[in-house]
Amino acid sequence: MFGALLNYEQKGQTITLHYEKQSVQIQVLTNRVINVFVPLKASEHRSKAIEGNKELPAAFTLNKADDHLILATDSLICRIYDDFMIDFYDKEGTLLCADYRGQRIPRFELSESFIAFIKQEGHDVNDTGSRNHPVQCIKQLDAGDCIYGLGDKTGVLNKRCYEYENWNSDIPDPHEDCFKSLYKSIPFFITLKEKGIYGIFYDNTFKSYFNFGKENDQYYSFGSDDGNLDYYFIGGDSMPEILANYTYLTGRMPLPQKWALGYHQSRWGYDSEKTFRELAAKLRELRIPCDALHFDIDYMERYKVFTWNRERFTDPKAMISDLKKQGIKAVTIIDPGVKVEKDYPMYEEGIENGFFAKSPDGSVYVNKVWPGDAVYPDFGSPAVRKWWGSRLQFYTDLGVGGVWNDMNEPASFNGPLPDDIVFTDENRPATHAEMHNVYGHNMAKATYEGWKSLTDKRPFVITRACYGGSQKYATAWTGDNQSLWSHLRMAIPQQCNLGLSGMAFIGTDIGGFGADTTPELLVRWVELGCFSPLFRNHCALGGMNQEPWQFGEETLAIYRKYVNLRYTLLPYFYDLCRECEQTGLPIIRPLVLHYEHDNHVRNLNDEFLAGEHLLVAPVVEQGARKRMVYLPEGVWYDYWTHTAYEGQQYYVIDAPLDVCPIFVKAGTILPKAPAQMYVGEIEDPELLLEVYPGEGSYVHYHDNGEDFAYRDGAYHEYLFKTNGKGELEITKLHEGYKDYPKIVTSYIS
Repeated sequence: MFGALLNYEQKGQTITLHYEKQSVQIQVLTNRVINVFVPLKASEHRSKAIEGNKELPAAFTLNKADDHLILATDSLICRIYDDFMIDFYDKEGTLLCADYRGQRIPRFELSESFIAFIKQEGHDVNDTGSRNHPVQCIKQLDAGDCIYGLGDKTGVLNKRCYEYENWNSDIPDPHEDCFKSLYKSIPFFITLKEKGIYGIFYDNTFKSYFNFGKENDQYYSFGSDDGNLDYYFIGGDSMPEILANYTYLTGRMPLPQKWALGYHQSRWGYDSEKTFRELAAKLRELRIPCDALHFDIDYMERYKVFTWNRERFTDPKAMISDLKKQGIKAVTIIDPGVKVEKDYPMYEEGIENGFFAKSPDGSVYVNKVWPGDAVYPDFGSPAVRKWWGSRLQFYTDLGVGGVWNDMNEPASFNGPLPDDIVFTDENRPATHAEMHNVYGHNMAKATYEGWKSLTDKRPFVITRACYGGSQKYATAWTGDNQSLWSHLRMAIPQQCNLGLSGMAFIGTDIGGFGADTTPELLVRWVELGCFSPLFRNHCALGGMNQEPWQFGEETLAIYRKYVNLRYTLLPYFYDLCRECEQTGLPIIRPLVLHYEHDNHVRNLNDEFLAGEHLLVAPVVEQGARKRMVYLPEGVWYDYWTHTAYEGQQYYVIDAPLDVCPIFVKAGTILPKAPAQMYVGEIEDPELLLEVYPGEGSYVHYHDNGEDFAYRDGAYHEYLFKTNGKGELEITKLHEGYKDYPKIVTSYIS
């Protein structure tokens, strides 16, 4: 494709290589991040994930060998050959990643005649042969390689032997392992080898394809329908380092408001002020902590965004104020589709200013979503983002606490948006084919920046659709799951891979969105869900109500137990959010993140870590009252019984209906809070420390939990440390906020 390397030139940290048929670039961004760029469509990078100049001063050498160039930083070695074949090595010279040089040989390929035959029978056929794409890259796949990331794809944790597509999709059918795409497109994955590890971020927004050895176990491939070949090779000595380097590139989750980590109750079908007032009263009557109620599309007037139905919600501001007095925030859904309606301000303003996507003939493009005929804001335009963000004042003036962006793939009821619909990419026209996968990302950016400019609080924005880097603007959930045990099981690898893809503040709809849950399924889901950063019970109109009191006293008591557990652990979860903002490490983590050399955890789908100190092994099988648990190296303590277990072994653990097996790593100093019905109910709560046997240290963070004053130093940071005698030492690493009224220490034995 490229031919022989003719010559090259260097300008700063960018090397331009001139081949017979194509000029390409390699840029050293840091000593561990190298960009490979082939300008097939445009001469410039068109990244939506990466903002600003990420190049850091990095010393490297560039030397010519007999048949290739050698580029070497102090961490990576890159060998560049004819035909733009590139091999990456670590600093010791161990091969990490090599371009595949052999012939593509699919394991199995259907003939064209047979495909035509079975299509005649009415079958939907996916060719199982080779997947050649206009833009593509093929890498060598070695025995033992495991692949993680790629966002919220269905299926298991390790993506080797599977194929996927990046095309944000609203699919109403129950999501199963065979689904190639869902709502999010995060083209980042981590390859863990027998020796070594690396990440690749393939920054291409067109429909993209990833085949991780399904075609042939000798290679894997990624490619797209259009655009540039633009990927970042990311090195590091461990998986946390890979993730830190990726999130340095694409951004990290900002610290949320503390209330956002509390419990959220939602339902498509809460359709009146009376319903919400009764719901809040019931939660408080039954002593179920709660910080947020979510308003789905029912609150709007005929599903028109930036409106309230004044028949069912006579005084939204008073209602929201009354909820606030009970410690409950209102979170309102906003869909991108704007109803086509004369004299409707959002429609008229958008038409007047040319803010909506257009058909190739210049007319405004119309499709159907909830309000009927609707038009789509062109969020790729800075002017549209500013306009949309300014209109959020409609909600901030009412006292709304946060925004939930839905249907932003973008979804459409009258067939998919054609590829040639005209959008904007900052300052140039672009097609839907290019902008589809970043539509939700740009909407989240508009929402975050608008909310931030209108309030003095950290914005709380939820998004269904996203792209790499969306973690800078929004939290996310896994979309319209179902009340199925298979979806409960899938919630673990799905959230873990989202975390490994930079999207740390995530969750699933507890109990399942579609269909009807059962008492047992709801209980097992809340036992898992109380460890998800976004802790929300949400279900669909048309099914049974899913509040815990609908299922009897036993279910209610267990549900309350785990919501209370979440609130007692809020200081720990808040610390994890702070760690994420600083390092990119997620809140929910697969065990392989910290124990990558342990072969037992490379394919472990039904356990996870909450931070580094808590191991959670939820029950995900109907009727199970025991389960097998694997514990990695070290000593681990049962959270409920304090029984000690030696690691690197399997154990059968009792798990009656009210018990989710939880284990605490030896040496852990676990920060906890007193019980409360909502964040802030106790103005100055004590800090409770549980100290587990063994030497250990822990950094604890403390601020007002609301605004950005911490970025100017308004926070406390403590170092807690246990010595060999089991004594606790406390050191202040930073002083800029107020002290706890009391720190209470309890020692676990």
